[in-house]
Amino acid sequence: MSDTPLIKTLQSIAEIREADWNACLTTDHPFVTHQFLKALEDSGSVSADSGWMPYHLALELNGTIAGIAPMYVKGHSQGEYVFDHSWAHAYERAGGRYYPKLQLSVPFSPVTGPRLLVPEGPERLVHQRLLLQGTKQVADKLNLSSVHATFLEPEERELMEQEGFLIRTGEQFHWVNENYETFDDFLAQLSSRKRKAIRKERKGATENDLEFEILTGNDIGEAHWDAFYHFYIDTGNRKWGTPYLNREFFSLLGERLGEAVVLFMVSRDGRYIAGALNLKSSDCLYGRYWGCTEDHRFLHFETCYYRAIDYAIKHGIRRVEAGAQGPHKLARGYLPTETYSAHWMRDPGFHDAVSDYLKAETKQVEAEINYLAEHSPFRSENSR
Repeated sequence: MSDTPLIKTLQSIAEIREADWNACLTTDHPFVTHQFLKALEDSGSVSADSGWMPYHLALELNGTIAGIAPMYVKGHSQGEYVFDHSWAHAYERAGGRYYPKLQLSVPFSPVTGPRLLVPEGPERLVHQRLLLQGTKQVADKLNLSSVHATFLEPEERELMEQEGFLIRTGEQFHWVNENYETFDDFLAQLSSRKRKAIRKERKGATENDLEFEILTGNDIGEAHWDAFYHFYIDTGNRKWGTPYLNREFFSLLGERLGEAVVLFMVSRDGRYIAGALNLKSSDCLYGRYWGCTEDHRFLHFETCYYRAIDYAIKHGIRRVEAGAQGPHKLARGYLPTETYSAHWMRDPGFHDAVSDYLKAETKQVEAEINYLAEHSPFRSENSR
């Protein structure tokens, strides 16, 4: 007879062995690996001081780890990319306390992926439900306002809806590899006007004696990280204030997960002037950060979007996710795609109010996605 399942909380990922955590993964998704999340904690990028206090859930059965959920107690809503500031303001105006809250997510990473990490097997769904129920128990025990799970895969979205979570629909732009053999094969599927525009942008981006290189694994040295971190800080200071990640994180990322890193670097006259950081799994290339110290026409599009497409085609990668927001990606072959998050409020009245809000918001998001899809750069079936 099996032992009673036990839900434990871990206030540091170091409390669980790397092998035990990664044994719960069913894919090679890099962002939920022990190595990635521990690099965030070991560097201090994720901590109670940064407003991301680790509070991971572990499901223990017969003395072994049967499931994991990366979770954090949040003192703010920064670094999530699913914006709930209006909910916080409304609840606090009504006399409630929105923060702290619980967050099932990968910090600073608007990347769809698993959040209830349970190995394959006949009890997988049962164990995922236990983890999800454990999040509510933690919220009750700590007297937290709510539980939020962001950038969910469809299966987990359905499970969370069954467990009483409210589902929120968002939008990103993803590129899909339709078994293209070359970049020109991809271009051939676009309308003539869009095809010409992309060729013009690619030609313009490679002028001014710019040199491009692709680095991964042991090819990435500290000098590359120094240069890239400078780009990252510059972009962060201009776009969202204080950057989330510190310099040490990038060294730890390269050391622990280097084979999953794809770094596009651009140089001129022997000096790096731009770069884009990507991580990869077997089926997806995830574009994360970009920056530059010189402004060259179309360089952002080339480094972040076209080089990513080219890399995916050459390496047989099925999809490119180019990060949050950005309707400008549509003209470059990245199509609108629904993303999902799930939300549970301890206060029933607040839960109902958020439910009403989401019903209206979902209609707006779906209408926008449909509108953008109608303006796809790809040729219509009638013109092929």
